Amino acid sequence: MQNQCIFCKIIDGQIPSATIYEDEDFKVIMDISPAAVGHAIMLPKKHFSNLFEMDDNTASRALIVARKVATAMKEELGCDGLNMLQNNGEAAGQTVFHYHIHLIPRMKEDTINLSWQQKSYGDGEAAKIAEAIAKRIL
Repeated sequence: MQNQCIFCKIIDGQIPSATIYEDEDFKVIMDISPAAVGHAIMLPKKHFSNLFEMDDNTASRALIVARKVATAMKEELGCDGLNMLQNNGEAAGQTVFHYHIHLIPRMKEDTINLSWQQKSYGDGEAAKIAEAIAKRIL
């Protein structure tokens, strides 16, 4: 637990939250500033600032828990889809530096906008970048 981390304080019970799911490793709470009805945040109980610091076991369990909660959301809320949003670093839009995944239920006609301006690669550029990144994967 990090002393000044708001999510660590929520996990520790110092700050109240509406909890959807909790096990020994994760807590899923309702977002207090939701993008949509049912918007939740999944938190690992162990503090990791971002994905880059997370161990493999926690990272793999995160997707299992997210799928379990997302399935329950779809059944209960009748949503048409769901965004899983996860930012790493300030440049990527992370504002709370405790790893977390947003689970945002979506309806076909909602007004939520998660988009970016599409770009393109030059001839052979994507393959060159892919090869360089692949060399660094452990």
